[in-house]
Amino acid sequence: MKKLLKIVQEGERENVEFKEYLTQYHLREDRFQSLACQMNHRIIMGRGIAIYVIGVSDSCKLKGINKSQFEETVKVLGNIASEINADIVSVEEYEVDEGLVGIIEVAKRRAKEHILVGTAGHVDHGKSTLVGCLITGNPDDGDGSTRIYLDILKHEIERGLSADLSFAVFGFKDGEAIKLKNPLNKADKAWVVENADKLVSFVDTVGHEPWVRTTIRGLLGQKIDYGLLVVAANDGVTRTTREHLGILLAMDLPVIIAITKSDMVAEERIRAIISEISTTLRSVGRIPILVRDVKETARIGKLISERDIVVPLIETSSITLEGYDILENLLYRLPKKSILKEDFLMYVDRLYRVTGVGTVLSGCVKSGEIREGDEAYLGPFHDGSFRKVKAQSIEMHYYRVSSAEAGDIVGIAIKGVKYDDLRRGVVLTKMKINPVWEFEADIIVFSHPTRIKRGYEPVIHVETISETVVFEDMNSEYMKAGDRGRVRMRFKYHPQCVFEGQKFIFREGRSKGMGEIKTILI
Repeated sequence: MKKLLKIVQEGERENVEFKEYLTQYHLREDRFQSLACQMNHRIIMGRGIAIYVIGVSDSCKLKGINKSQFEETVKVLGNIASEINADIVSVEEYEVDEGLVGIIEVAKRRAKEHILVGTAGHVDHGKSTLVGCLITGNPDDGDGSTRIYLDILKHEIERGLSADLSFAVFGFKDGEAIKLKNPLNKADKAWVVENADKLVSFVDTVGHEPWVRTTIRGLLGQKIDYGLLVVAANDGVTRTTREHLGILLAMDLPVIIAITKSDMVAEERIRAIISEISTTLRSVGRIPILVRDVKETARIGKLISERDIVVPLIETSSITLEGYDILENLLYRLPKKSILKEDFLMYVDRLYRVTGVGTVLSGCVKSGEIREGDEAYLGPFHDGSFRKVKAQSIEMHYYRVSSAEAGDIVGIAIKGVKYDDLRRGVVLTKMKINPVWEFEADIIVFSHPTRIKRGYEPVIHVETISETVVFEDMNSEYMKAGDRGRVRMRFKYHPQCVFEGQKFIFREGRSKGMGEIKTILI
């Protein structure tokens, strides 16, 4: 009742509409279209959610209506919602002296398809600029003017270097790309989510070597469908390029390569870069295909979906926008990879304390679905426990949604746990999960200056978890670069949520390797 009284006291506003009751009369064509437009406006202003309070007069009086009027009003609102591709997501009923009063929430239906693309590549090869030009349709000024749409931290803008993960949204409606007028405007992003019938979310990673752990977190911690590797024509394939390509391939991701800055070099240099990239790809069992025409994107998209070993190469320039039409059309053709239907699971990537909202968890849904109002478990905490929480609200690219499913990058406001008790790497789940301290894994050592022995303590990266592990036991006395073997590992500081079959990367200084969890121990 407190919720109802608070809404009524504040009165009608951007996304709140008062109706005493509605009847079949309101479904007449002239009245129906007016109400549909009104509902659509309320949803837009509410960034995805419109709230109707029925049984209340325009003067904010709780008049109340009978049961028959209540049910008919809800039915009419449902018909209006269907007209604008929306649904009633919740109905709350309250008794007052004169009858019933209700709160009805209406939300737009989800986009039909949502794919995640993770960018990777060497520093200053143009990852953020490429995405900035793509989502706006505007050329760059040659000095990274479009990069500002993704690099939002003060020192990122001043130095021209990305230092953390950033996210961008790109959409298609009826086969045409939706361009953002101002990607920094939250309402513009929400509008794309609302109107697109296909969404592309970009996870823009970091190319500077000291922040490689952030790049790993971006590629492992999100449910990426495709990797977009950039190679600058004036620089070519670098050690970082190879390292990022290795991470993408280790995660079994289909890869697209954009050759950036093609306007800065001669055609002969472009051919040399294509040859260098092709040689690199063939050395790891991939088939490079140069795409020069939009008409080829349908065939290439089908090839990628059927065979992950096919890697399209696209020449691009952020100054002339050469190749952007090809990349845009290819993104439209790429299908969503299979969606896991298991119980809901999300690894927490970021934590926020939002005034008036409380604790918000941000991450990419790995499997299943969660809806507003659902209860879930959050943990593990240091003692291995999980705590029950409630999903108060869900947002995707600043657009309020009623549910989230596998592949969605969302923020979920929760009730039941304090912000200070949380850390990156915990999970929000509907499953009953046992916390893990130890596991066995098959690993391969990519690089190490000496020999790895029992007691070795690298940092392991799995999903959004970044935690020191101890090599408790090995099936050989020591391991060196190029060796493979089975190792028993133990998390040093916290129990974690990991599963058999998950792949990971471990690092310590310039030492690197990867592995796959084979057996959960305790």
